[in-house]
Amino acid sequence: MRGKIYKGIGGFYYVAVENGEIVECKARGRFRKEHIIPMIGDNVEIEVKNGKGSIVEIYERKNSLIRPAVANIDLIVVVVAAKDPEPATFVTDKMLVNAEINHIDAVVCINKSDLADTSQLQEIYSNAGYRTVCVSALLNNGLDGLYEIIKGKTAAFAGVSGVGKSTILSHITGINLETGEVSDKISRGKHTTRHVELFKVKDGGYVLDTPGFSSVEAQDVDLGELAQCFPEIRNVGTGCRFRGCAHIDEPDCAVKDAVLHGIMPVSRYNSYKELYEIQRGKKIWK
Repeated sequence: MRGKIYKGIGGFYYVAVENGEIVECKARGRFRKEHIIPMIGDNVEIEVKNGKGSIVEIYERKNSLIRPAVANIDLIVVVVAAKDPEPATFVTDKMLVNAEINHIDAVVCINKSDLADTSQLQEIYSNAGYRTVCVSALLNNGLDGLYEIIKGKTAAFAGVSGVGKSTILSHITGINLETGEVSDKISRGKHTTRHVELFKVKDGGYVLDTPGFSSVEAQDVDLGELAQCFPEIRNVGTGCRFRGCAHIDEPDCAVKDAVLHGIMPVSRYNSYKELYEIQRGKKIWK
């Protein structure tokens, strides 16, 4: 039978097969010999003998992440709060860079639209080329539009603690994730996810939380390729005087001119500069 790994705990993998059944499986020993570790989101072939399931084949992955360990993501939904907590634009930009590095489409979801004006955030990320959607998970506003974007896909949700990911996911899945898949309380928000798990969406597809997605390692992107991870820099940068312009200290830089004239948001450029300095070895990722 063919299926998808939706959860893994203690060496056991739970596979949702095509007939809707859930099968508990162990991975065949050959995977250890070949240094292959099954991942959440893997499409697999399984066998069931004497009531015990075994993963016998892992199909080719279209992508995979390290933090969290998950495969075959169609879409990253980066959630940022309009207020409470204040918008963490640098962390949001790191998440979008991570999506670009992994060649995964990204959507920016602005939650808590009932608490503050969202127009500035919408403009920043819409002008950068990202699809944006505003919701209020508390009031259940705008979630139908978000649902239409993600249905039929495997969509990973990312965002700092307290932005309301669990509330959004609870609405979408019908499962109370705020009291289910959670761990101890932390200072910046109510909960943090205990383990990675796919949750089925009623009209097809899966959603999951992605703790740790903002932690991009320095080796994940070459210094000269960082600008390509910012769509607006990628587009404007073609007008720079020097080929291979880093958009930091060079004269006649079209990107810096765009920031000066308000064409590119200062927050996005500042995120690029900070990531550039990190890549150059002056800082470390936090």
